[in-house]
Amino acid sequence: MLPHRSLPITGISIILLAGFLVDSLPVTPAPQTVFTLPSPERTQVLILGGGVAGIIAARTLQERGVSDFIIVEARTELGGRLLSHTFGEAGRDYTIELGANWVQGTYNKDTGRENPIWTLSKKHRIETRESAFFGGIDTYDETGRVNFTAEFKQAEENYDRLVTNADVRVKEHLVDATARTGYSLLGAQPTNHHEVASEYYNFDWEFGQSPEETSWLASSWATTHTFDSDADGFSDVNLMSVDPRGFKTFIQAEAQSFLQSPKQVMLGATVREIAYSSDGVQVHLADGRTLKANYSICTFSLGVLQHKDVVFTPALPDWKQEAIHSMAMGVYTKIFIQFPYKFWFETESALYADRERGRYTVWHSLDHPNYLPDSGLLVVTVTGDFSKRIESLPDAEVQAEVLGVLRKMYPAQAETMPEPTAFYFHRWFRDPLFRGAFSNWPASFLSEHHTNVRANVEERLWFAGEATSKFYFGEDAYIQLSRSAELTRCSQGYLQGAYFEGMDIALEVANCINGNGCVGLEHVEKVRNARPYNI
Repeated sequence: MLPHRSLPITGISIILLAGFLVDSLPVTPAPQTVFTLPSPERTQVLILGGGVAGIIAARTLQERGVSDFIIVEARTELGGRLLSHTFGEAGRDYTIELGANWVQGTYNKDTGRENPIWTLSKKHRIETRESAFFGGIDTYDETGRVNFTAEFKQAEENYDRLVTNADVRVKEHLVDATARTGYSLLGAQPTNHHEVASEYYNFDWEFGQSPEETSWLASSWATTHTFDSDADGFSDVNLMSVDPRGFKTFIQAEAQSFLQSPKQVMLGATVREIAYSSDGVQVHLADGRTLKANYSICTFSLGVLQHKDVVFTPALPDWKQEAIHSMAMGVYTKIFIQFPYKFWFETESALYADRERGRYTVWHSLDHPNYLPDSGLLVVTVTGDFSKRIESLPDAEVQAEVLGVLRKMYPAQAETMPEPTAFYFHRWFRDPLFRGAFSNWPASFLSEHHTNVRANVEERLWFAGEATSKFYFGEDAYIQLSRSAELTRCSQGYLQGAYFEGMDIALEVANCINGNGCVGLEHVEKVRNARPYNI
């Protein structure tokens, strides 16, 4: 780990007022203003979605001399899946992060290459703490505290071997397979609930889906090119935001630093339909307004595109739809509980081995000297299908299940355990603005599919976001990735993936505008096998 600490912070709040950046006193941040705009006859670019990809796209356009754009965001503030929430009983409330929470990888001390999310976090004075995910963890099962740290360390080693052997497969031009196949070929097959929980922590908790659902190669590259400095990744440092303004502040403040007018942002505007042609784009909002533009950059999550929460007219081409539905959207749910006092583990994290995989497995204490001491806050994370399951249940039922697990973890306190003073989780899958947490690659998802997810339709409709972040297949591309900082952008699911894609797609659109037209990105009309099926 690098001995790198975040800059000190005094709770500076930054607000946008008449297009200027203003530093206020260290008080609770004011909500962003919702600007009500008349429908313009036509703007140059509509940026649909105000998350990391959308804001960086806007900044890139402005840097290239294109300031005639509008960021259209359904929520009442910018930030996308950077979703902060005030949580806790009255007088004892805190800012928690329902979505993205960490700067994952900071900078490569050998090359000097820096994660742009870390760059912006420093620039806007985000208060962070280094997380020790593997630096000490308590282990439990239905009998209470039980030591299976040996199984946990073995699972960590198994994952490292999984990543290393994926590199070998790339160099030998071997086909992709599921991560479960990779584990099995290495002889890593969990046989009891302690081993399953340990594997879950190392894999499912990172990717939001199980090894059976996830590409062996893509999951390995996502790790390597973010955390492995020897492969031109950033670093293995994870910095968790504990900023009272919310982690979203780094991207909101960045937007405020370059936006020239409030008219460049439209908040509280939900898109219902996108009509496109070779002449331009019309965007129809839920409130009946219609926005027109020469170009549009759609940064909606993969889950929104899969669920048809937004209608495209005409329907997207078959090659585009096949690609969108061939990718997967992981669900990652953090369940927050506040108690009157702390009664749990002293480490940062704990692992609970249930007989059912992923049933309230990963626990983190926010009431820890490194985070929010004396807060009484505890977090348990669930993923994938189990996340979808609890979203269908009432909060009271989920709370009862969570408390039931805690009583198993601490049987001596089962009768005296205090009742929570607050309980909350966000239903990511059911939220029509997101439909999940982040994208994931199944083994059947080919590089041609990803080319098509990323490709524009006509000259006018473009797509950007963490789901469009590139992965490269084949030896030559792998060598390029390991040697070129410019090409190492395979950060699927990570904030830096959204950052790079927002920048790259906006550069393409700016070139179209400044060059009076363009052809756009390639696409593959029909994705085929390298060889025919032998039937």
